[in-house]
Amino acid sequence: QVQLVESGGGLVQAGGSLRLSCAASGRTFSTDTLGWFRQAPGKEREFVAAIRWSGSGTDYADSAKGRFTISSDNAKNTVYLQMTSLKAEDTAVYYCATRPYGTGPRRLSNTYNYWGQGTQVTVSS
Repeated sequence: QVQLVESGGGLVQAGGSLRLSCAASGRTFSTDTLGWFRQAPGKEREFVAAIRWSGSGTDYADSAKGRFTISSDNAKNTVYLQMTSLKAEDTAVYYCATRPYGTGPRRLSNTYNYWGQGTQVTVSS
């Protein structure tokens, strides 16, 4: 069993920055994948970024490339999503999720088996 807790969401003006954290407890392995997803009202949950707990294998959605950075701190069992140059369209509930290595395309939310409760990010224009 793995428990994930997100934090760091909030209200920010367009062009601003936020850093989301996802703290894990329970059994994780360096080859497991940690993904960030987001869901805006009335829209489907979409992939944002992913990384292995080891820190390797980063992947970003096109909407996140160049603005968001995912990183991991194994000592703290925490993964971060640094978001810069935020836009109104980044407004959503952001979720972190984790899954074992090699369990399908990591951009697909249904390949993840543990999820956090989500943290709201609101970007005002």
